[in-house]
Amino acid sequence: MSTRKAVVEKYLEGFRRGDHDMVLSCLTDDVVWDMYGYTTLQGRRAFAAEIDNEAFTGHPTITVDSLVEEGDTVVAAGGGSAVRKDGGVLRFRFADVFHFDGDLVGRLETYQVNLD
Repeated sequence: MSTRKAVVEKYLEGFRRGDHDMVLSCLTDDVVWDMYGYTTLQGRRAFAAEIDNEAFTGHPTITVDSLVEEGDTVVAAGGGSAVRKDGGVLRFRFADVFHFDGDLVGRLETYQVNLD
């Protein structure tokens, strides 16, 4: 596995574990996160605030179906679910495009479709 794919795996594992420090360690200080149809964030602080989503409890289930690398970009496609505090479950499909600056993610594009 390449170094960049390993960083993406670490990033996703951080979400699975609820380990925000693990997630943030994969990012540049000035990371840009484009969540299409929702918002665009800049910087680790904004990123950290977004992943502390009060609407959910526990840790999400994330499955990667494919991980493709070309140049400074790695794409992860898959699906998952997260338990809402109101008792419901959010099921989703995603494609995340990780753009690297050296060995860290400098820009992330998230394409997510909620199934419920």
